Amino acid sequence: MYKTKEDIAIAREIISCPGDTLAEHLEYTGMTQAELAERMGRPKKTINEIIQGKAQITPETALQLERVVSIPADFWMELERRYRLRLAEIDEAETLLQAKEWANRFPCKAMKNKGWIAFDGSSANAGKALLSFFNVASPEVYETFYHGQVYATAYRMSEKNSKDPYAVTAWLRQGERQAETLQVPDFDRKAFEAILQEIKKLVISGTDDFFPELQEQCRKAGVKVVHTPCLPKAPLHGSTRWVKGIPLIQLSNRLNRNDIFWFTFFHEAAHILKHNKKDVFVEGMEYSCNGKEKEAEANDFAEEILMSRQQEKEFIESGSFKKDDIRRFAAKIGTHPAIVTGRLANRRVLKQQMGNVYGFFKNVELKG
Repeated sequence: MYKTKEDIAIAREIISCPGDTLAEHLEYTGMTQAELAERMGRPKKTINEIIQGKAQITPETALQLERVVSIPADFWMELERRYRLRLAEIDEAETLLQAKEWANRFPCKAMKNKGWIAFDGSSANAGKALLSFFNVASPEVYETFYHGQVYATAYRMSEKNSKDPYAVTAWLRQGERQAETLQVPDFDRKAFEAILQEIKKLVISGTDDFFPELQEQCRKAGVKVVHTPCLPKAPLHGSTRWVKGIPLIQLSNRLNRNDIFWFTFFHEAAHILKHNKKDVFVEGMEYSCNGKEKEAEANDFAEEILMSRQQEKEFIESGSFKKDDIRRFAAKIGTHPAIVTGRLANRRVLKQQMGNVYGFFKNVELKG
């Protein structure tokens, strides 16, 4: 009905409130607002606000008007109902028009292709779909709630906003939607610490279908783990945060490589064990000093679990990095050869491609 800002402006200009009808009747009968207020036993200010459409006609007011001006209460209530409905329609049209413009800030096509939102292709419908996706009533509420409250910590910790905040927020929100389907007991820190050691067995096994087992192991300790593919303009590796008192690890598997996936997982696990519940960590953001310090702590934790600094030093000092040497050492320390190869590559002891040459680097294919 209202397709442009001009349509909405005209609608607001011509809409008639019940007060207009009441004012016309007072003029016809020669009764002033002050007299009407006295006869109804109401403050003059209230009558003036009704006439201006600022105050609603309640059932009590409608009955008083019926007695004073001899026009049925049902008439006044119907006028009020129609006026408020029309006003709500105009407000809704304005919200959807804003949502249409707002939707252009999001990677809606990618979100639709991934099945996160559904719409028929128009920006207006994309806006409506996004409002439902974020469970907010308007773009203004989205800005206040998500950028100003829910994920504000992540943006404060970031040195500069190097990623598109709308794509980042969409990715984070999808992770929370996925997590809503997972039921977990209360978080048990000791159980989670013990489970991390058990999860190393999944690292060593190198099986392709490990993710359901990873989710289940973490679930037992009260930690939710989800896989959410990346969006354009938000090339993120993972995120950790507490949602409604429950720790959530969200992984993107962005680089689709086994050693990187596992390092990211244990890095995120470290945030749960070491850092504040109010922090929101998003791997891929450029952090400030405080954020960098916490990221370094998480990196150290992940390294120690997968291959300690002492073990790394021992192997580098051996000086022999052939395929069989790496395989034997990985078996000795209880990790996967890809972890050893990736570490050596990061330390520039080996070239990155050797992980592929040796066949240790594997693609990690996850659904999401």
